Amino acid sequence: MLNVVLLEPEIPQNTGNISRTCAVTGAALHLIKPLGFEISDRYLKRAGLDYWHMLKLSVYENLADFYEKNPGVRPYMASTKAAMNYCDAAYRDGDWLMFGKETRGLPEELIFSDRERAIRIPMLPGARSLNLSNSVAIVLYEALRQLSFPSLKLTSG
Repeated sequence: MLNVVLLEPEIPQNTGNISRTCAVTGAALHLIKPLGFEISDRYLKRAGLDYWHMLKLSVYENLADFYEKNPGVRPYMASTKAAMNYCDAAYRDGDWLMFGKETRGLPEELIFSDRERAIRIPMLPGARSLNLSNSVAIVLYEALRQLSFPSLKLTSG
């Protein structure tokens, strides 16, 4: 199973969309407070549609709480400030994919503390960033592709 980590997400619709993506892929979702919304937010629930029963969700009080409850975790950290292309990472089962808040991304000190785990999605020069839910989907599906889409239905019918 892969793990998606959102550090201080701000927009409920993005988190709802990410929840749905995690639910349909079997990835666990980890939310680190403070959140820019309540878990019961109707926009969050609406974006996740009827997949909430399929989602493995964990919520943490802060980053220290996250690391305390998940000792030894070294997440891949998505950032526009990273040098490594997300496709060049060698993802493994059980990996953690971390994304920052919509307005500021991940803190630079976090990214630069483990540069070999910092990944970026290529964009045109001058482009600021992609939508958070799109970024999660792109990186998560690349990790799943490298793992041969474990437990996912690959054909129609």
